[in-house]
Amino acid sequence: MAAAESGSESKSLFSLDAYHVSEELGFILPDPLEELPPYYQPWMDIALRVPELVQSHELRSHINKMPLLSSQFLQKHRELRLAHLVLSMMTMGYTWQEGENNTVEILPRNLAVPFWEVSQRLGLPPILTHADAALANWRKKDPEGPFDMENLELLVSLPGGDSVRGFFIVTLLVELAAVPALRNIATVINGVRSGDTEAVTRALEDISQSIQDMIDALKLMHVYVEPSVFYGVIRIHLSGWKDNPCMPNGLVYEGVQKEPMEYSGGSAAQSSLLHCFDELFGVKHEGKSGAFLTRMRDYMLPAHKQLIQDISLQPSLKRFVQQQSSERLNQAFQLCVTRLLALRSYHINIVSRFITVPAARARQLRNQSQEPEPELISRAPAALEERGTGGSGIMSFLKTVRDQTKDALLPEASKEMKPHN
Repeated sequence: MAAAESGSESKSLFSLDAYHVSEELGFILPDPLEELPPYYQPWMDIALRVPELVQSHELRSHINKMPLLSSQFLQKHRELRLAHLVLSMMTMGYTWQEGENNTVEILPRNLAVPFWEVSQRLGLPPILTHADAALANWRKKDPEGPFDMENLELLVSLPGGDSVRGFFIVTLLVELAAVPALRNIATVINGVRSGDTEAVTRALEDISQSIQDMIDALKLMHVYVEPSVFYGVIRIHLSGWKDNPCMPNGLVYEGVQKEPMEYSGGSAAQSSLLHCFDELFGVKHEGKSGAFLTRMRDYMLPAHKQLIQDISLQPSLKRFVQQQSSERLNQAFQLCVTRLLALRSYHINIVSRFITVPAARARQLRNQSQEPEPELISRAPAALEERGTGGSGIMSFLKTVRDQTKDALLPEASKEMKPHN
């Protein structure tokens, strides 16, 4: 009897341990492997050369000659993650080697079959995801050095030079800035369950600081990513084959199934962070934007998707805040939602600079039948001008999501009614 009771007590404490969330790195994969077992060297040899082979228009011919390797010798989680990363980078390069005009309809069996098998084992789709490109694609130059822009580099890259490195590493640093917030989510949930106003307040204050640090990390995009390179080179290689006019029929994974399959490209909506915040603060996304966000959870590792789901099943934090007579708790909650709003507004600002403005420039040049300047914009996919790489109509989607975040704020009237003690 006593054992059963203690078991239920420990079960009642919410913990991140069960969800593959690292104490130091959050959703980031700790110490990603840099090498696969020697049997898989043919994959590594090509994956490490994706940018140059795309540039010379030789990637497809190299992949077509690649041996068909069995995925059975990949045993550990980190081996599977590196395999998924290299196979997905090769897949993006293969598909988009010639830009939007000469896409492929079939991914060859020697790439498609192992990619499908590795994807099934990880519970990820067979396309490049945020979990690959950002969370599992880093190494420190100096292992003892800091986790910062100067000391980090990518394991595998796409065309885009320094800007593609900047794009993925800045995204990684945003994830890193969120780690204190992630750790405090469990504290908030346990505090709400036990009625500990003080613990919830302190944890929310830490979360709001962490969200501010995420915004500050995101500002580095302006320093390390060149908008014309992002728009003209990087973006198409992040694009998928769902809701994409360039590939209206999807992609056949040869040797997996005869019918084409459709998968969305990389998207910030595949980061589990904002989904966790939305569930914690009671942000509700309805309609098309809500459906898109829900679908993006299928592009996350199953353990991370489960965490979001389990946060959504906890007692309502917002209701708890409204039931307490604590001005400090109210303010801490309001600041969290206000900063989440600011983060989403800042993301809109970045999308405007990196997509909307270059898209308008490209349209203007096309309409004037001028030689595009810089040359990079000429290679930008016209079909993607109004869309995100995930396939959403990007500006309307981001603005809707931001506006739905506002609804989580506490009503001002209820704040005035609370006693100020």
